[in-house]
Amino acid sequence: MPNARRGEITADLGGRSRRLVLTLGSLAELEAHFEAGDLVELAERFGTGRLSATDLAAVIGAGLRGAGETITDREAACLSVEGGAASYARIVSDLLTATFGAGAAPEAKAAGPFV
Repeated sequence: MPNARRGEITADLGGRSRRLVLTLGSLAELEAHFEAGDLVELAERFGTGRLSATDLAAVIGAGLRGAGETITDREAACLSVEGGAASYARIVSDLLTATFGAGAAPEAKAAGPFV
């Protein structure tokens, strides 16, 4: 059972239910992948909604590693999911929402996701 307070989600990947969470280390990996200067810039990048298949694999891989799995982004990209590309995007969306939250007031969005 995922711990929502820790930003954990579960997703069916590769034929089994797996836990994903973006830890501080996972977020640092994603900052490097997206060449983001900080977490606010990273959150803003995610907020564009424009992610490539490589980006989806990076986020899923980081989430799996954050939950303790030993897996590369390439291996994560090879995990099958029912529903195809839309399901990969939904998993990433759910993970990012669990990590950064959703529905912030417009004033808070202007100041960053952590206000």
